[in-house]
Amino acid sequence: MDRERFPGLRDDWVRLDGPAGTQALDDAIEAAAAWWRSGDPANAHGPFPQATATDALVWSTREACAELLGGEPEGIAFGESMTSMTMRFAAAVGRTLGPGDEVVVTRLDHDGNVRPWVIAAERAGATVRFAEPDRRTLALEPGHVAAALSERTQWIAFTATSNVTGTAPDVAAICRVARDAGARTYVDAVAAVPHRRVDRRAWGADAVVCSAYKWYGPHVGVLSADPALLAALHPDKLVPSPDSVPERWELGTLPFEQLAGLRAAARFMLDRVVPHGWADEQALGDKLDAGLRAIDGVTVLGERRPGDAPTRWFTLAGVEPENTARRLAGRRIAVWSGTNYAWEIAHWLGLGDAGAVRAGLVHYNDATDVDRFLDVLAG
Repeated sequence: MDRERFPGLRDDWVRLDGPAGTQALDDAIEAAAAWWRSGDPANAHGPFPQATATDALVWSTREACAELLGGEPEGIAFGESMTSMTMRFAAAVGRTLGPGDEVVVTRLDHDGNVRPWVIAAERAGATVRFAEPDRRTLALEPGHVAAALSERTQWIAFTATSNVTGTAPDVAAICRVARDAGARTYVDAVAAVPHRRVDRRAWGADAVVCSAYKWYGPHVGVLSADPALLAALHPDKLVPSPDSVPERWELGTLPFEQLAGLRAAARFMLDRVVPHGWADEQALGDKLDAGLRAIDGVTVLGERRPGDAPTRWFTLAGVEPENTARRLAGRRIAVWSGTNYAWEIAHWLGLGDAGAVRAGLVHYNDATDVDRFLDVLAG
């Protein structure tokens, strides 16, 4: 579990807030600091060795992220966050749409993979259709997506793992549905990368996006897409900035010190997490789910299925979600309440802006964290 690799865990808090952002890995922290100290910091593409070192850093980080996300280094672009990159991508796609075209999004997604597409479609005069999960289990099946498609569907934007319910759809199957309909796919893997193997090419997805601070790295968004697709689309950019791919997708100077931390976090995922799989985490997720369901007054939203992320969204009868989160914080247990930006499903389920309480496990959590949380919640 490598708990000692996360300096932020040296206090007495139970950190079940990982779905909102994880603690940083020691190697990621040290890599960023080492870059600052090295004397190498310089802008890219210069005629001196420090600029060459920056170029090497950027390329090696693209390589590590391509290996992690299943793509090519030439198809890896960096940005401020998943949301900002999706806004940029959807806006570029929007220029290819027109009246009569359709885009499909889902009720299960984080709003970062819904609103950018709604905005882009509205500007183009295109139509947005919503795929809806099963209302009881909250599973998003390929058939649910297929039901929202038509011969006019151009793009399908959907999640690889829900950030609130942990639901992990069959991404490859949904991508096949899209291809059969002649549509392209944009997959939000923010909540997936920490908990399942992500492979854009194996999935058959056109683009996959994620955020490194959800897997022990810095606040950097990462886009993996078919390089030919990136070349075919035209995002907003400055005239003198590079027009090559993937650079045309990156606004301004990249945060090179954060890329050093990003590369270290990606290597940790590739060397320590992915090869060992998620069996221990899955067992803890089962323990969390069963424990919550055994507490009087707790309603867990959706069913937990094999392969789902160990993230649970729940309500406590008669208690506002925010008050539950505050009570837990008073006992040094960190959870979140609200919609957690899963705005569509919160309102679709009738939860409103109050949402629910979210508790999630990541690589560094253990059974004592789960036990302490359940004991306090039940008390």
